[in-house]
Amino acid sequence: MDALDVARWQFGVTTVYHFLFVPLTIGLSVLVAILQTLWHRTGNERYLKLTKFYGKLFLINFAMGVVTGIVQEFQFGMNWSDYSRFVGDIFGAPLAIEALVAFFLESTFIGLWIFGWDRLPKRLHLASIWAAAIGTNLSAYFILAANSFMQNPVGYRINPDTGRAELTDFLAVLTNKVALITFPHTLAGAFLVAGSLVVAVGLYHVIRNRDSTDTPAYRFATKFGSWVVLISSALVVITGDIQGKIMTEVQPMKMAAAEGLYTTESPASFSVLTIGSLDGSREIFAIKIPYLLSYLGTGDPNGTVHGINDLQAQYASQYGAGSYTPIIPVTYWSFRFMIAFGLAAAAIALLVLWTQRKGRTPTSRWLLRAGLAMPVLPLLANSFGWIFTEMGRQPWIVFGEMLTRDGVSRSVSLTEVLTSFTAFTLIYATLAVIEVKLLLRYARAGVPDLTDHPEPTDDSDDAERPLAFAY
Repeated sequence: MDALDVARWQFGVTTVYHFLFVPLTIGLSVLVAILQTLWHRTGNERYLKLTKFYGKLFLINFAMGVVTGIVQEFQFGMNWSDYSRFVGDIFGAPLAIEALVAFFLESTFIGLWIFGWDRLPKRLHLASIWAAAIGTNLSAYFILAANSFMQNPVGYRINPDTGRAELTDFLAVLTNKVALITFPHTLAGAFLVAGSLVVAVGLYHVIRNRDSTDTPAYRFATKFGSWVVLISSALVVITGDIQGKIMTEVQPMKMAAAEGLYTTESPASFSVLTIGSLDGSREIFAIKIPYLLSYLGTGDPNGTVHGINDLQAQYASQYGAGSYTPIIPVTYWSFRFMIAFGLAAAAIALLVLWTQRKGRTPTSRWLLRAGLAMPVLPLLANSFGWIFTEMGRQPWIVFGEMLTRDGVSRSVSLTEVLTSFTAFTLIYATLAVIEVKLLLRYARAGVPDLTDHPEPTDDSDDAERPLAFAY
């Protein structure tokens, strides 16, 4: 084990941990905005209760996401300074815009939304949560644009004197074909997570508190969340299909590794299960669906999909001697776990809708257990999706331009990386306990009692009213 191995583990752990909060923040910001819009248009109190209820869960998650996200920035300078030096001119541009525009937009208007319940006019207060939601989604786009450059470098040149990548076309970076499809795919995954949380919490109260006066609100939440899950699941499949075709075009090794495809095939079959040799060089046993991989990769059932061994030979000839093959079991199984967990969440959402058809009230404890597992399933699907995306790019940190081993900081020792890795892991474990306890506490508490909380009005002349903190 050396500093490179620990640095990779540290970045992987902190990134996956941070991304546990990101999809929920992205999706829940929009869902809370929709709930408040329903209350604004109808005046129905149940929508106001649900807005404040899920808004509280959104704020808890948002705060944790900000704290864990800051650490990501430090690692570029601490453990990956050579990478930052090589690609900083390009990678830094979308990240700077994300911080200066998107993050400030969402953080400013979230503040107005929190403190403006009894102070701002209703329309302006509603606009605040929508502005925060737009900022959150814009933030995702700029970060994904930066990441997409690592997958498919565009809009740059290599300075022969400095050996650094220099930005030549910022618009090309923002309109990278990988970014344009990764963004909607990521958003669909985020709504899958947020919808699952809405279902889980609503279903818990529907089954456990059937005689509550707030049961109609919870019933609406479970149906609303279930439809969000089903629609977002369909969008995940559609965008994932397009993403697979683009991935086959720009990163053929990643597609081959995802399928355990060792030899070039035309047509290529989709692997349901493949067992390969220990050195990852050949297939021993496989269960396959004919023609499916060719269609997924090229759009043509008879299309050619290049295999791992042929691509390895090609890259060795093009880039020099060495292994250009990712860890096949990781890419193969992370790809399948991503699909399986996402489909499981959609199946539970469909079951929840079925049990509430024609006004029925679900009572099954097994359904309750399945519902409570719902938020975890798409979180796992999102995490495995990113593990596949990043591990499938290996050994490149910037595909075709810089190997991961060349991006690590040369002056950082193994002991220093281990120290920071241990410290971050302990801090994150503490934050995880806090996050889970806060979410469980406020989720169990249920929707708020609005008796002592006056609704916001369009009267902005009440200067003597004290500033109210809704949470």
